[in-house]
Amino acid sequence: MKRSSVILLGVLLTACSGGEEQESDAATMQDKEWEEIVQEAEGAEIGVYMWGGDEGVNEYMDDFVAPALQEEYGISFTRYPMDATEFLSRLMNEREADQQEGAADILWINGENFRNAKENDLLYGSIASILPNMEDHVNLEAPYVENDMGIDVEGMEVPWGNVQYAFQFRDTANPPQTMEELLEWSENNPGNFTYPDVFNDTGNGFVRHILHYVAENPEDVSSYDEEWLEANGDEVWEVLRRLQPTLWRNGETYPDALAQLDQMFANGEVKATMGFNEYRAESLIEQGTFPEETETVGLDSGSISSTHYLSMPFNTPEPAAALVAINYMLSPEAQIAKLDPGMWGEGHILDTDTLSAEEQAEIEAFVGEEVVSQENVLPELDARYVDWIQENWEQEVVQQR
Repeated sequence: MKRSSVILLGVLLTACSGGEEQESDAATMQDKEWEEIVQEAEGAEIGVYMWGGDEGVNEYMDDFVAPALQEEYGISFTRYPMDATEFLSRLMNEREADQQEGAADILWINGENFRNAKENDLLYGSIASILPNMEDHVNLEAPYVENDMGIDVEGMEVPWGNVQYAFQFRDTANPPQTMEELLEWSENNPGNFTYPDVFNDTGNGFVRHILHYVAENPEDVSSYDEEWLEANGDEVWEVLRRLQPTLWRNGETYPDALAQLDQMFANGEVKATMGFNEYRAESLIEQGTFPEETETVGLDSGSISSTHYLSMPFNTPEPAAALVAINYMLSPEAQIAKLDPGMWGEGHILDTDTLSAEEQAEIEAFVGEEVVSQENVLPELDARYVDWIQENWEQEVVQQR
């Protein structure tokens, strides 16, 4: 046998072995009683890899979740802020080095990052059925439980929050209410609008809205369709090319991340920002970051609904404690606290029919008036559209100015 064949066989055997180990580990946990898992978790120290660019999110994790886990379960909880691409690269290196004890126990993940983690055996295994709060308080019939942007979840991640994409405006008497009006508004207010680089989910999300805008009917892009892209893809890029000279700095550069765009908005460099989470502006206004007159708009032409998830890496050092922590973060107590605009202020994933009247009243008090009406909610697109945007945007838009 040639040396290259031996190496390839070794890589394949390692990958298969990794998958089998994960299935075995998860199966072992599935065979245990929940009380036994809780006992194993006591006194453990665990960490979560998660994006750290939102102070409200960070405050919720540091000042609510961490103290609650310590008090209720004796678990020490640490947040490791980093982008998903960075922690996936780290996990990939650990998988290749067969490093069976990693630095983190929980992952905040979704979409194409989940797909990459799943395809490369970077996840612990199927955990959803182990968690009592999944069965007790999450609607298991909701489509996002089993499907994440066209990817079969197979229990390897559990929904943590559900949000709509919305825009924030300042110093604008009549902010645009549709995508058509937004494009016109940018043309009439040159230099006051931009969107982040599409390798950032907020920027990519904006372009996914343009894709919906071109499609007109959400059914046309309900699943990944290469023929549709061949027929309509250039129209998507043409919309963005026409928009480009009206943008901040004439579209010669784009913010690297939402945090940069938010700071530009706070400083008055631009009059609009955006992001997944229709309630996110409230905490930023309370913190004094955004001006009090900030107005949030969910476009009547449609707003993408996005679900984000919690999962576990293949090499979690403390699987029992990770499961207990994830289960707690799905609890009514933790989900309702997450609605508080003074902290995170984002949508829950609870099945309200399972809640007490008091819990339902708390949710209603936090949520208040609907920002995005249900008839205007657009389905999230298949993760392969995310890839298509990232692979072509630079050439089709940035280099065409």
